[in-house]
Amino acid sequence: MDGMLYIASLGVLGIFIFIMMQHHNNGLAFIALVIGIYIVYSHETGYTATDFRHEMINTIDETATDYSTDYDENGVK
Repeated sequence: MDGMLYIASLGVLGIFIFIMMQHHNNGLAFIALVIGIYIVYSHETGYTATDFRHEMINTIDETATDYSTDYDENGVK
């Protein structure tokens, strides 16, 4: 089912892009193209936007923890 859903979502996006290009709405067609590229990228690599978000949050958390252990409440080392 995962394979069929993947192909169906790309097909729907392709049809949507075609319709938007026919109606000269290039902005929405470009956005749909970017979404399609993201779908293919995340399907092939397994790296999603949620993984990226978790990495960023963990990095910020580690940096804040390091800063708070290095400095006191007045910002003095």
